[in-house]
Amino acid sequence: MAETTVAEVMAELAELDDPKTREVNSRHGDDHGVNLTRLRAVAKRLRTQQQLAVELWETGDSAARLLALLICRPKDFDRDELDAMVRDARTPKVHDWLVNYVVKKNPHSEMLRVAWMADPDSVVASAGWALTADRVTKAPDVLDLPALLDVVDAEMRQAPDRLQWAMNACLAQIGIAHPVYRARAIEIGERLEVLKDYPTSPGCTSPFAPTWITAMVNRQGW
Repeated sequence: MAETTVAEVMAELAELDDPKTREVNSRHGDDHGVNLTRLRAVAKRLRTQQQLAVELWETGDSAARLLALLICRPKDFDRDELDAMVRDARTPKVHDWLVNYVVKKNPHSEMLRVAWMADPDSVVASAGWALTADRVTKAPDVLDLPALLDVVDAEMRQAPDRLQWAMNACLAQIGIAHPVYRARAIEIGERLEVLKDYPTSPGCTSPFAPTWITAMVNRQGW
């Protein structure tokens, strides 16, 4: 059976592009018009194809990059490749999927997490904080939680949006997963008021850390 080519995939994505979807996505900083459910259906049909994923990523097209992240083999990327990809992923959805679907599953994730946390590029730093939030719940032994809270306290209010969001998520996860630090996490959130007025749909939990922490703790009975 002939291999699927980049040109064939790009043509299919072009057919799936919907102006209304593109308009909605643009409000969130994304620049593609492909419905994600349809995109996942394409990925399911293509299955894992690392070389095709690499070639789709190289197109620079956001829909193609999202598809690439669904059909790639996360462990096949080396450290430098992932570092370059994170620096080149500037739209929110591509950045989010890259960190969550690929970097988290890669053996270099911890090394990258540490390096990215200290990066002067706030978008790259946000990837480090997103990985750290994951570590808070899954591998807290590698972290200094009080020191993380100190940094959040000192820097989150002034941080650029993407970095601020990731730091806030880390703050919330500390409060949710670690009862000994819960009161301090809630106090920091209440004092800084980051995302306090963020619009939240009915039935969804507010990203405001004190509300988020309290809701999750009550829901899980901790």
